[in-house]
Amino acid sequence: MTVRLRLTLSYAGLLVVAGGVVAFIIYAVIRLFPNYPLTAANPRDQGPVPTRADILDLIVKLSAYALGFLAIVGLVGGWFLAGWMLRPLQEITAAARKASSGSLDHRIGLTGIRDEFTDLSDTFDAMLERLQRSFEQYRRFAANASHELRTPHAVMKTMLDVAQADPDHQDVPELVKRLAETNQRGIDIVEALLSLAALNNRTVELDALDVASVVRTALPALEAEAHATGVALGDDLSESVVEGNEILLHQLVTNLVQNAIRHNLATGGSATVTVRPGQVVVRNTGSVLDPVQVRTFTEPFAKDRYGAGHGLGLALVARIVETHHGRLDLVSNPDGGLTVTVTLPEADLVGG
Repeated sequence: MTVRLRLTLSYAGLLVVAGGVVAFIIYAVIRLFPNYPLTAANPRDQGPVPTRADILDLIVKLSAYALGFLAIVGLVGGWFLAGWMLRPLQEITAAARKASSGSLDHRIGLTGIRDEFTDLSDTFDAMLERLQRSFEQYRRFAANASHELRTPHAVMKTMLDVAQADPDHQDVPELVKRLAETNQRGIDIVEALLSLAALNNRTVELDALDVASVVRTALPALEAEAHATGVALGDDLSESVVEGNEILLHQLVTNLVQNAIRHNLATGGSATVTVRPGQVVVRNTGSVLDPVQVRTFTEPFAKDRYGAGHGLGLALVARIVETHHGRLDLVSNPDGGLTVTVTLPEADLVGG
C-alpha cells in the first residue's frame, strides 16, 4: 500500500470512528429517556407518538447512513487531501531520481510555510550542491592529474626520439640530466598522489610538539632552492606547542615554503615563515592574485590566472590541516603574492 492510500484510509477511518462515537453518545442519551407513552398538552392535539424504542431504532438507522456517508467523504476527500499533502514529497522524489541518473544541477527549491518538507528540501538541495562541487572537483582533478602524469612521459619520449634520430650529435650528459629531471617530476607527482590517498585512508596519531622546531628542521633543505631562484628566505620563529604529527607537519612546512619560493617574483623576491602560538604563517612576494582564484588553490593542480600551476602542494597542505583539525586561510596580498595562515589546536600541557 502506498503512503497516499494509507493516509486516505487513516483519514476515512478517523472520520468514521468520530462519527460513530457521536452516534453512540446520542444513542446512550436517548436511552435515558423514560419509557412510557408521550402525550400532548392538549388531548385534542394528540396524534401518533413514537416510543423510546422507535426513536432508538431511527437513530441506529440514520447513524448507519451517516457513517456510510462519512466513509465515502473520508475516502474521496482523504485521497485528494493526502495527494496535496504529499506533493512536495513527490517533487523531492523526482529530484532524487534525476540525481541518481547523474544530473546534479537540479534543485527543488520548495517555497511556502516552513515545515518538515521544506526542511527536507533545503537539506537535499544543500547535499546536491556539495555533491556537484565534489564531482566537479574530482573531474578536474582526474583531468589535470592525467595531464600532469602524461607530460613527463611525453617529454622523455620526445628527447629519446630525437636522440635516436641523430645519436652522433647528442650531448649525452645533458640528455641524461634532462631525463633525470623529467623523471623526477613524474616521481614527485606520483608520491604526492600517494600521500593524498594515504591521508584519506588512515588515522594519524597526534602528539604535543613545537612547530618552531619542525620549521627549523625543514628550512635548511629549502634554502638552496631559494638561493638558486633569488628569493630571500627569512623566518621569525616563536615557540608554539600544538597537537600534531611531526612527519606531516614537516611535509606541510616544506610544501608551503616551496610554493612560496616557486610562485614568486623573477628577481628580488622574498618569502617569510612566521611561527606564533597556534599558527604558522608563510608570506611571499609575487604577482597580484585574484582573490576568487585564490580560494581554488587548495584544489589539486589548481592554476592562477597567469597559468602557473600549484600542483598538489597546497592540496596536500589542506588535507594535512584537516587531519590536524585545524584551519587553512589563503589571502592574496594587496601588493602581490600570497599569505597562507595555518591555525592548529594548541596542546594542553596542564595535565601532562
